[in-house]
Amino acid sequence: MTLAIFDLDNTLLAGDSDHAWGQFLVEEGIVDAEDYRKANDRFYEEYLNGELDILNYLGFALQPLANHNMDQLLSWRATFMERKVRPMMLPKAAALLDQHREQGHTLMIITATNRFVTEPIAAELGIEHLIATEPELVNGRYTGEVAGTPSFQEGKVKRLQDWLQAYGRTLEGAWFYSDSHNDAPLLREVDHPVAVDPDPTLEALARDQGWTVVSLRD
Repeated sequence: MTLAIFDLDNTLLAGDSDHAWGQFLVEEGIVDAEDYRKANDRFYEEYLNGELDILNYLGFALQPLANHNMDQLLSWRATFMERKVRPMMLPKAAALLDQHREQGHTLMIITATNRFVTEPIAAELGIEHLIATEPELVNGRYTGEVAGTPSFQEGKVKRLQDWLQAYGRTLEGAWFYSDSHNDAPLLREVDHPVAVDPDPTLEALARDQGWTVVSLRD
């Protein structure tokens, strides 16, 4: 069966759920507002510029998960979904997902954003398969560490290859949609790479490679 793979942030969503989660933590007074906001914005700029040290970022981003119990985190996440994520949902993205479903394709999200943030988003979009950065969980509590390889840049390729091996699948005929030049390694691996509202670096690469460029924004 053909895989239709999607990046999440700024691709299926009109915004970045990882950065928005940081903003939510600031707005709710869960973290130190000034310091956390500055660091969150700085890391996001580094990501956009292709300069992000993913492990350094995750040390920052996963710490709030380690500081609170699961019940409290889940309560906050439900509020975050209503307040921050649902306004980012794109009708054209939903229509694109339906097009692939109608063709019998297997849908997957692959994202550098951690599973705690992205799992309910994938569920909301009706996408069963999710490859996300995995926060380490011990005895029902997050440790602040990463479990395994973060699904970022070449890490997305590795994590997907592991998934393909586990499920006995291949990338034959596969699609991958992304907005970011950070996803160039995986875009090069599939038969149908699609740049979605791409950043300038990815747009230039897509034009050079003859990849499809589309917009899901209204």
